[in-house]
Formats: sequence, structure tokens, C-alpha cells
Amino acid sequence: MTKLAHRFTFTAAIAACVLIVPLSGCNQSKDTTGTAAPTTIGNEIDDAVVTTRVKSALLSDEYVKSLDIKVETRKGDVMLSGFADNQAQIDRSILVTKSVLGAKNVDNKLSLKEGKQSVGNKIDDGVITASVKTAMIKDPLMKSMEVSVVTRKSEVQLSGFVDSDLQFNHAVEVAKGVEGVTSVVNNLRVKK
Repeated sequence: MTKLAHRFTFTAAIAACVLIVPLSGCNQSKDTTGTAAPTTIGNEIDDAVVTTRVKSALLSDEYVKSLDIKVETRKGDVMLSGFADNQAQIDRSILVTKSVLGAKNVDNKLSLKEGKQSVGNKIDDGVITASVKTAMIKDPLMKSMEVSVVTRKSEVQLSGFVDSDLQFNHAVEVAKGVEGVTSVVNNLRVKK
């Protein structure tokens, strides 16, 4: 075999490992109590595709055009969370999401923005969001990057999917423990 063929084979093997190894645990439940049903690698990929399609549709929609909306998908169920300017924008976001191929159900957890936000508020909210995400990752019970965090005027909104009721409740306590957080809205769902 030529050096080029060896290099190609080696590169292909490395690429396969990089892609397969992180996904190898995707079809296993993290919770031993049986509350979280296992997902397959195929489910994970399908959900990622649906999430991308929904985000793209929301960004390209003339009325919505929002980066303030978080989108998460689990087994075709799409959760929208974050903040919208008005009720019509929330309604339009739901309608756009329902029209996306692969979106089975839409769980609306969007909140209305209240009042104008100053540049200082936006910076403070960014710091709070980063601190809450860090606390979620460091917490031994949570260890989660699957929890989305959005902050507006020191109000933290948690969304996404967790493995158990224990994590569902504990996430609020973790967020409340972060300096600057005035309130927490828990829009998390326990995986089915």
C-alpha cells in the first residue's frame, strides 16, 4: 500500500472514531430509576435535524426573526423557550414550528418580554446566564449541558430535558444559588 493510501485509511479511521465514540452512549439511559427512556443514535440525529430546521425556519420567518427563542427537540417533540416581543410573535413561532418536517408536537414555553432592556441589563444577564450554565455543569447531580438557560432582567428561564424528577427540582435550586438571580422559571421536562 502506498503512503497516501495508508494516510487516507488512518485519517478515515480517526474520523470514524471522532464521530462514533461520542455517540456510542446515546442509546443508553443515564437514569437507573427507569424514568428516562433510552434514545437511539438515530433519534439523536433526527432530533438535531428537526432542531436545526426549526431554528432556520424561525430565523427566516419575516415576522419572527428571533435569536431569543431556544429550540430543543426530543423524539420529535419540540420545545420553544425564551422570550418574544408580543403574543402574535409567540403564536407565529408555534405555527412556523408545527410546519417543520419531523416536528411531532410543539411545547410552548415562550414568555413575553417586559419593558425595554438597557445595555447594562443585557451584560448583567449574560453574566448570570454564563454563571448558571457553569453551576449546572459543575453540580454533581446535574452535570448537564442539556439545560438551556436564558436570562432577562435577572429572571432565569430553564428549559430542555433532564433525566429525572430529582434533576428537575434540583436545577431550580442550582440556578437560585447563583448571585444576581432574582427568580427562576422552570420549563424543564423529564425525558420520556
